[in-house]
Amino acid sequence: MNDSLKTLLVIAFLIVIVWNLGAGLYYLLVDRGQTKRTVNALTRRIAVSVALIALVAIGIYTGWIKPHGIGG
Repeated sequence: MNDSLKTLLVIAFLIVIVWNLGAGLYYLLVDRGQTKRTVNALTRRIAVSVALIALVAIGIYTGWIKPHGIGG
């Protein structure tokens, strides 16, 4: 897999995570606890975060991602 494609995939995951976090805040302020939209948005954020961590771990395990130190 191309390095730039891997970077774009991680960035896309991070954008979705931040989007769901913002949606949770918006629903918290607008709905004032009347609906479960806040809980659903934050649940999606956690699920996407876990998926990203799992993909990175699998990528390191299979050798697609090569971890390196700072400046390496």
